Amino acid sequence: MSEKKSLFLCPVCGKSLSISERKYSCINRHSFDMAKSGYVNLMLSNQMNAKIPGDNKLMVKARNDFLEKGYYIGLLSAIIEAVMEIPSDIKLLDAGCGEGYYTNGIYNALKSSGRNVQAAGVDISKYALNSAAKRNKEIEFAVGSIFHLPVADDSCNILLNIFAPFCLSEFSRVIVSGGFMIMVVPGKKHLWQLKEIVYDNPYENELKSLAVEGFELFRHYTEKGKINIENNNDIMNLFAMTPYYYRTGEKDKQKLLILKNLDTEIEFEILVYRKKGSS
Repeated sequence: MSEKKSLFLCPVCGKSLSISERKYSCINRHSFDMAKSGYVNLMLSNQMNAKIPGDNKLMVKARNDFLEKGYYIGLLSAIIEAVMEIPSDIKLLDAGCGEGYYTNGIYNALKSSGRNVQAAGVDISKYALNSAAKRNKEIEFAVGSIFHLPVADDSCNILLNIFAPFCLSEFSRVIVSGGFMIMVVPGKKHLWQLKEIVYDNPYENELKSLAVEGFELFRHYTEKGKINIENNNDIMNLFAMTPYYYRTGEKDKQKLLILKNLDTEIEFEILVYRKKGSS
């Protein structure tokens, strides 16, 4: 069977990886087997800070179930619109891809438009990547750390960072000069009505400085609207997707457990940066 060149690097020696059958390997004979679903684990044991790092099965299932119902389809469409403005063949890396909902949607939109695209996703959670790999067999997915991305210098011209940890040094390293970084963060009023129910004194999300060293702000989109959630299961799935879930006491969580429906604002900031230098 012919080999296919991977977007990923060997985490042991840093050489390029090739894919043959269900195995990734480098010229130094380091090899990594694909999981049954199709992702590969490229995280070394010394890069882990937990026995089972990243999102667990319940967290991944909550996010999958919520997103599959289309509550955030407006956000996905807005990200796709931003990506479509970039007029070139695409090498895309989703840094912190989670269960691959956005990676898959963007990849499919690019392919449908006739664009030449190669895509990969990296996340620390094997449970999230198990789900991501099942969504799309054409996208490479690897367990890895955003702080030690298993990809080469100047290897992608679009990097996605959607509700994920941020590492400027690594992102700058892997994006080509003139390439793009697309970040998504919650807007000030995101999930405001949910927060009003849970907290006695809710506060708006803080938007930090938009300046990023080595990058210029190319576009800034705000995607906002309202969603109506008509069952408690979806309400609790949404809550489990947020950092509030893990900072909230049981007494305050009970306020949501009795809800049968919820109307709440959603608001996202989509920040498109271009890496300084010639394209």
